[in-house]
Amino acid sequence: MREVVYAGASATVVLVEGESDRLALEALAELLRFDLAAADAAVVSMDGVTNLRHHLAALARTPIRPRVLGLFDLAEIAHVRRAVEGVGLARPGSDLAQLGFFACDPDLEGELIRALGSERVEELLAEHGELSRFRGFQRQPAQRVKATEVQLRRFMGTHSGRKAQFAPILVRALDVASVPAAMAALLAAATDAG
Repeated sequence: MREVVYAGASATVVLVEGESDRLALEALAELLRFDLAAADAAVVSMDGVTNLRHHLAALARTPIRPRVLGLFDLAEIAHVRRAVEGVGLARPGSDLAQLGFFACDPDLEGELIRALGSERVEELLAEHGELSRFRGFQRQPAQRVKATEVQLRRFMGTHSGRKAQFAPILVRALDVASVPAAMAALLAAATDAG
């Protein structure tokens, strides 16, 4: 991993696993009218949760240490806990959400698919020319017995760039009442609206 450097960091840095997470949060901030720029909050893709410790260490070296928040997949909770405890942001056993680190269950795509429903996600795939590819994917022997939500989650990751393409599309299709709680809470914390 190359060294991570933060020059002139924002007052609040929101660390997310990947580019699709960054695009989704920025689209959701727009949808919910959370002004990240006015709050001096930046959403930063870490290119994988395994880089969390490097980003936290780099942020700790900045002249003015920003407030650090994060969004991660539920399966990564132990890794995130070790990283935030390892750099002194938390004591062992601390509630990660109270520290501003929120888990998507099971991941960002799963949260968005559940919030929209499989039928609406399939409509969005059709609108963007991906439904026939999804139907082909569903016919694969390993996929046939899986629930449609599970198939959709897996399909999003089968082509490079599809998660990043569809993250803002899925977010913009959300009804405000169905916004995933972890994402809404993170944006509220990032903009001090919580």
